[in-house]
Amino acid sequence: MNEVLKAIKERRSIRKFKSEMPSKEEIEKVVEAGLYAPSGSNKQGVISLVITNKELREKFVVANREIGGYSSDKDPFYGAPVIIVVLAKKESNNRQYDGALVMGNMMLAAHSLGLGSIWINRAREEFEREDFKQILKDLQIEGEWEGVGHCAIGYMDCELPGIPPRKENRVYYID
Repeated sequence: MNEVLKAIKERRSIRKFKSEMPSKEEIEKVVEAGLYAPSGSNKQGVISLVITNKELREKFVVANREIGGYSSDKDPFYGAPVIIVVLAKKESNNRQYDGALVMGNMMLAAHSLGLGSIWINRAREEFEREDFKQILKDLQIEGEWEGVGHCAIGYMDCELPGIPPRKENRVYYID
C-alpha cells in the first residue's frame, strides 16, 4: 500500500505520552510538514509556536484546563512533552481551514516518524487573553492572530489504537 495512504489510515489520536522529549530533528520534521500544507491563495498565513520549555508548557496546561473546565489534576495535553500551537492571521477568511491543514500535515508527519499526536482545542480562547498575546509580542510577532489548535506530540506510552470501522453512507458519487 502507498505509504501516505497507509499513514492516513493508521494515524490515531494518542492520549498517553512518555515524558521523554523527541529529538530536535523529529520535531523539526513535524513542523516542516506543517509548512508544506496548502493555504488559500498560497498566502501561507499560519504560524506555529513550538513549546518545549516546561514552564511555558505548564502555562498552557493551566490555561487550557481553566478554559475547558477540567479538574486541577488533569493534563489536557496527556503528558505530551511538545505542544505546537497553530495560529492564523485573523484577517484571513481561510484562517481555520489553513490552520486545520497545517495540523493535519503535522499529525501525519508525527505518525510517520513513530511519534504520537493529538489535536487539542482551546487555542483560540488562550490567545484572546492578554498574557498569551504577550507571548507573541515577546517573540516580535506582529499583527492579530487567532489560535487554531494545539498539536501535542511525543513518544506514545500506549499501543497504537486500532482502526475503527468507517461509517456507511458518507460518500455519494454524481456521474
